[in-house]
Amino acid sequence: MRNFTRRTVLAAALAFAAPAAFADSDSSGVADTGGPKLVLEIGGSTTGKVVIDLLPNVAPKAVERLETLAKEGKYDGVVFHRVIDGFMAQTGDVQFGKKGGDTSMAGMGGSDLPDLPAEFSNRSFQRGIVGMARSSDPNSANSQFFIMFAPAPNLDGQYTVVGHVISGMDVVDKIKKGDAAKNGLVEDPDYIDSATVEK
Repeated sequence: MRNFTRRTVLAAALAFAAPAAFADSDSSGVADTGGPKLVLEIGGSTTGKVVIDLLPNVAPKAVERLETLAKEGKYDGVVFHRVIDGFMAQTGDVQFGKKGGDTSMAGMGGSDLPDLPAEFSNRSFQRGIVGMARSSDPNSANSQFFIMFAPAPNLDGQYTVVGHVISGMDVVDKIKKGDAAKNGLVEDPDYIDSATVEK
């Protein structure tokens, strides 16, 4: 069983330094590459649209996985189970993270598809970067992903970069934060109301 919540991303969170101030709150500062877009409609305590420019030239298998799960409606209703202020917001557990159900194991599951091989690159984990969550095994990413609130260069080369936010970072910034003493565990979390793919 995968435990993305308590393994390697936790170590990264503990090593993370305080973020610098950002002038542009709605953009990661990275240009649209023209790739497919993962469009998330966020629901809960905050609402709005987040558009993620996916990077098939960087992580083709991970991009294909996100597209497949979104097109099948698997991300609809999935909560942001782990949100650490100044670090990242994690979601995508289609097995245990569905809103309205028992989400006590959210962060420990994936999809019914096989795990993905690591697709590490030289892309740096800056504000707005989207990475694939995994356990301690580099080849264990499946369905979960996280969006960076601020740079965390200690993640570089350790997690697959799958895309970056090109619109809606102001919405990401407002996603309900978790309890720092509980590794970002969120009570009554915000969620992905719907996820679609635009070419």
